[in-house]
Parts: sequence; structure tokens; C-alpha cells
Amino acid sequence: MEQVVFNVAETLANLPHMPGVYRMINSEAQAIYVGKARDLKKRVSSYFQKTLGVSPRIQLMVAQIAAIETTVTRSEAEALLLENNLIKTLTPRYNIRFVDDKSYPYIKLTRDSVPRLAYYRGSLDKAHRYFGPFPNSGAVKESIHLLQKVFRVRTCEDTVFRNRSRPCLLYQIRCCSAPCVGLIDSANYLEDVNSAALFLQGKEDEVIQRLIDRMNAAAERHDFEAAALLRDQIKSLRTVREKQFVANDSELDADIIACAANGGIVCVNLVMIRGGRHLGDKSFYPKNADDCDAGGALEAFVAQHYLGRAAPPLIVVSERIAIGALEQLLTEQSGRKVRIVNNAIGGRKAWVSMAAQNARLGIDQKIAMAATREARLSALQQSLNLPDSAHRIECFDISHTSGEATVASCVVYDHGGMQNSEYRRYNITGITPGDDYAAMRQVLTRRYRKLAEGEGKATDGKLPDLILIDGGKGQVGVAFEVLAELGLHEIALIGVAKGEARKPGLEQLVFAHDQKPLQLGADHPALHLIQQIRDEAHRFAIFGHRAKRAKARTSSSLEHIGGIGAKRRQRLLTRFGGLRGVQSASIDELARVEGISRSLAEKIYQELH
Repeated sequence: MEQVVFNVAETLANLPHMPGVYRMINSEAQAIYVGKARDLKKRVSSYFQKTLGVSPRIQLMVAQIAAIETTVTRSEAEALLLENNLIKTLTPRYNIRFVDDKSYPYIKLTRDSVPRLAYYRGSLDKAHRYFGPFPNSGAVKESIHLLQKVFRVRTCEDTVFRNRSRPCLLYQIRCCSAPCVGLIDSANYLEDVNSAALFLQGKEDEVIQRLIDRMNAAAERHDFEAAALLRDQIKSLRTVREKQFVANDSELDADIIACAANGGIVCVNLVMIRGGRHLGDKSFYPKNADDCDAGGALEAFVAQHYLGRAAPPLIVVSERIAIGALEQLLTEQSGRKVRIVNNAIGGRKAWVSMAAQNARLGIDQKIAMAATREARLSALQQSLNLPDSAHRIECFDISHTSGEATVASCVVYDHGGMQNSEYRRYNITGITPGDDYAAMRQVLTRRYRKLAEGEGKATDGKLPDLILIDGGKGQVGVAFEVLAELGLHEIALIGVAKGEARKPGLEQLVFAHDQKPLQLGADHPALHLIQQIRDEAHRFAIFGHRAKRAKARTSSSLEHIGGIGAKRRQRLLTRFGGLRGVQSASIDELARVEGISRSLAEKIYQELH
């Protein structure tokens, strides 16, 4: 077959002086880089004209180019949008990429007749009011907890709210005003809801003044209990405001972004300010940015992070970047003016310094964590006489309750960390309940049979260098038999037996042969790595087991009762707090549930007793 030689001069000569997107293609027809340009001819030509100051990453990329594909767009902003869509779909090897698949969390304030506060993650709609986004779930939960303490707005689900006959614990600890049972009238409750919304918008002064007016009015009509409650709200609100960082502009919504690079690690720190309040920050570590400068990484972050996501009206960045196309695209996407500022002064300069410090600290922590991981893995290799190339570890654990709902877990440690996407759970069936040896045999056989026979797909994983078993001599013996049957006896295998009184640090490492168990010191780095992996396998197994057990118990008890569909089952479980509560309820109590007649209540009671 005749090999087609990439003709640089001919390709460049045919490029237009127009905005668009270019794709660098290698000899295997894979896109290795995607870029956008205001002028395709000038931008693509620059890759083949520069010889000095070009990063090693770009030099290596150019050496692999076998073809260049281009797409002309109507504007640079349109090219920017197409570029980032292609980066997400093609995942080119040499593009700087920020992996952030999760949507950001919000606080949702429902528009029900009795509104409630809720944690929310997902697409926004106009049916309810949303405040945020927040950098992480912890910031949302902390804010909701604060709003409960100050404004006492309900957070319970509607199914619980509609079926309450007496106040819950949140009322007793003064975190809810109990609108479910009418302990607060509708007007006062909605006033608290509006105050909470204003607080989330950063209008604390207005909120405090409204509370003062209500307190004075209550005092004038001699309702001193209500006045005292409002006084406590004002005090709490003022304390919160003093503790939190607040910008000069109390209604400001802005994102502050700074970038730092050190030791081959690039970190972009995003600080979120909503309603003038510092909600927290989040650090991002891009892929393929080893030799990238801060400006390039920051520009890639802004482009990838905000496209398809709501942007605040102000974005302050620490580096000078090309902002024209970005501003235009984000403005069009948001339906309002979005400004990107790269020469911050005054108070904004202090924000940028704060974000830059966060980025530097993030890099320091990454470097320290990497050194710790390397030290732990190296110590494990030395302790078990493993080769230096041994880095992939898989750990198995079995979880059940007296043989019920047996689940096996497999977690993977590789590339210096836990690989969550490679975790697997296995439902164990066809064994004597409680037979951990049979369960271990089944999970190992299912895990490695196809790989041993060379039929495993990419999704099946790959063979590990070390297998950890959460168990003692018996489990390890079974595991060794399975590996021998599959022809995988060369894989290192150890069991992690719990020490005396199951105390951490006293674990023994059990081997398949008659070798004496090994007990490492409680402060040994190799043991710390083993404990981390073992504990993760245990957590993952228990989580799966509990979910399977709950589903089995619920379905076996309620789903097979005639006349009990999904809605009635949900009402029963919600009203009584779970299956155990339904089982302990009397016929009269069952009959008071919406949709449950007296005859059906008697039938449910008979089936459960």
C-alpha cells in the first residue's frame, strides 16, 4: 500500500484567511490536537515556522502530524464553541483538558404554597428559585443549615410534610417553625422565606431591617415571645455577617480565577462570590499541561468551564488572556453582559492574590501527596519483595448479614491512586448463605476468567500485580486455588487479617503458602497503603450490600401484597419511617394513611405478622 506523505506547503497554501477550527491528525487517523483561530492560515502556519521557544509538547505533536483538517466558522466566538465541543468528544492527546463532569450544586427554594429549602444538582428550570452555584456540596449544606437556624424554613420532603401529625426534631432544636402542623401562620412563614431569599442574594441589611421592624411590631402588641425570637434571629444574622468575608458590593456575583505552575503540575483555583459572599473555592488540575504556561492553562479553563454552564456577570482572571471571543460567547450564552477582567485593581486584586495563593497551596499539597503515595508504594514493594514495576493492586471484600444479600466488591489502586471508575460489585448467588469461601471463589472466578483466557474486553480491566483479600488463611487459600486453576498463580496474593480486637495497626499479612504471617509496624507506610485499599473495598462492599438488602426486604414484604402499588408503598414507608415502622403499626394507624382503606390495612397487618 502506497504511503501518503503529508505535504506541509500544499496544506498551508490551501488554508483560508478565515476564522475556524483546525484538527491535527496523526498517521492512525486520530485527532491529536484541536485548536481555534481568528485566521486559520496564519495560526496553522505558525506551528511550522517557529523553531525557538516552542514547548516540547508542541514539538512532539508537530512531529506526529499526518494531516490537518479545518472547519470554517462565521466568527471566532463560534470557533471557540466548536473547539471545546470537539475537545470533549475527541479528547485529543495534546490539548489541555479540564475534567469536571459533575454539575455544580445549588440551593433550591421551591415555589410551593409552603416553600422549602433543598439541596439541588442538575439543570435549572423556572418552576423554582435557585441560588448559587456553590463550589461543593459541603458549602450548600452549610448554607442550608445556617438558613434553618436563622430563618427556620422547612427542608423536609413534601411526602413527609403532608403526613406529619406532630412537629419533628428540627422544631425542637429551633431549626424549623413547624408549618406542617400550623405552629406558624402562613403570612409569617412566607416572611421568613422571603428573608432567607434576600439573605441568599446578599441583601443582609434589608433582611435585618425587616426583622427589626417585625420585632418592634411584636413588642408593641405585647407578643414578647415572638419579639424575643426575632431578636435572636437578628443576633444570629449579625454574627454570621461578621464571620463571613463580604465584598464591598453586597450584591456582587463574580468568579475569581488564578493559575499557578510548579514541578510539572498546573493548578487553576476558582473562587466563587455570590451576593458579595465568599462561598468557597475549588482547584482544578488539567491534563496535558506539563509544559504549559499559566496564561494558556487559564484561557483553556475559562473556555471549557463556562461553555454550557451559567457564568456570573464578572470573571476576574490572574493572567492576560484573549478575552474578546470569550466575552462575546459567554454574553450570548447567558443572555446578559459578561465581563472578563485581567488587570484587577483595588479589592479585586486582593481576591486574585487569594486565589493565586490557593493555587500554589494546591500544587504543594499535590506534590506532597504524590511523594507520600510513592513512598507507600515503594515500601510495599520492598516489604513483599515485589518488582519496581508492580503498581496495580486489586482488593476484594465480601459483605452480607447472616448470609443475606451477599455482595462482593473489587476496588482498584493504580497510577498512584484509587481508580473509582474501575470499581466493580458482584451479586453472589447460588451458594450456601454465609459461605464466605464460596463467595470468594465465585467473585475471583468471575473477575479473572475472561482475562486469563484472553477474551476480556477493555471494560473488564487488566490483570493486577498484587491481589489483596480482606480475610485470613482460609480466604487466601481459596483465592490461591482459583488463581492456580486459571493459570494466574504468578500474581502476588496476600490476605489482610484483622489483628487482636480488630484494632487498626495490628493487621497481619497472610500468604498462600506456609510462609509465616507478616506484621508490619503500625506506622509503616506499606501498612497505611494496605489499610487505605482494604478500607475502601470494605466501604464499597457494605454500601452495595445495604442497598441490595433494603431492596430485597422492601420488595419481599410489601410489593407482593395485593393492592399495594408503588405510590401506596411509598406513602407507607414515608409515614412510618421505613419497613420496620410499617410492621410495628396498628391497623388503625395503617388505615390513616392516604389511600389505605380499613380492609386493606387489615390485609397489610395480616401479611406482615
